[in-house]
Amino acid sequence: MHPKNSSHAYSIEDLQAGDRDAFAALVEEYSPKLHRLALRMMNDVLEAEDVLQETFLKAYKNIDRFEGRSAIGTWLYRIATNEALMRLRKTHPDTVAIDEPIEAPDGHLITREIKDWCCLPEAEFMTSEAQSKLDRAVAELSPALRSTFVLRDLQGLSTRESAEILGVSEPAIKTRLLRARLQLRDSLSSYFEDRVLEMTDE
Repeated sequence: MHPKNSSHAYSIEDLQAGDRDAFAALVEEYSPKLHRLALRMMNDVLEAEDVLQETFLKAYKNIDRFEGRSAIGTWLYRIATNEALMRLRKTHPDTVAIDEPIEAPDGHLITREIKDWCCLPEAEFMTSEAQSKLDRAVAELSPALRSTFVLRDLQGLSTRESAEILGVSEPAIKTRLLRARLQLRDSLSSYFEDRVLEMTDE
């Protein structure tokens, strides 16, 4: 039997040899992380479960092709993200970027106004209502922006890891992340602006 990785209950050699116990350990380790990713991407419990199931199915079928050039976790994230994006793109075409101007009826271009909610205490962002608003706003992002925001800001992956998973450059990740944050800020601005007004009236 191949030696186990010191930090895992499996080795790549065991996985590629078809060791079912090793694959079960892999599933146990990464299921919670990948399920959170899928749920954030799909905003639907059943769709997220389908993405998770398909991710591990594809991983099992293609583990012999894994060459170890990236971490096994990065490889799984890539499979899950691609599966989610494939499903999203069937029903959610990319939307306009928030940093693009709005064309007025007279043909003039108007810069989009981004309101600020700097005066809100951190606790305001942690309420269930605020989290629900954020989830809905994330669901409105285009697949490209959503995947970047979920990987970087919600899953906590690095720019390099996100770029590797999505198959784009690191500058592209930074640009997408900025656009995603701006769009979310615009989507949530009215809600938080109302909260600021409520707090000043109290």
